Amino acid sequence: MRPALILVLAAFGAYSLYVIWEMGYVGLWEACMANIGTWQLLLDFIIMSVLAVGWMARDARRTGRSFWPYALITISAGSFGPLLYLLLAPRKSGARLGREATA
Repeated sequence: MRPALILVLAAFGAYSLYVIWEMGYVGLWEACMANIGTWQLLLDFIIMSVLAVGWMARDARRTGRSFWPYALITISAGSFGPLLYLLLAPRKSGARLGREATA
């Protein structure tokens, strides 16, 4: 799963940098509010971000990780927060694909 996360983070990160370079951070938000179709996408993005922050908060409490840096990244840069949270998760010894190994 980590190689896929790295690939998505790198590709989306490069594309996001290009968009910000071309439009600027404020210009990107202005484009998100250009019409009712883009408002729908913006609201969907906000709802998914809130859900992701809630999931990260619950998972961080369960695993003893800090969640605030990832929440702040999610609020300011969207999916980069959850992507980094998953990518930087400590590896579980004996676990594979999210399933605990049986003893």
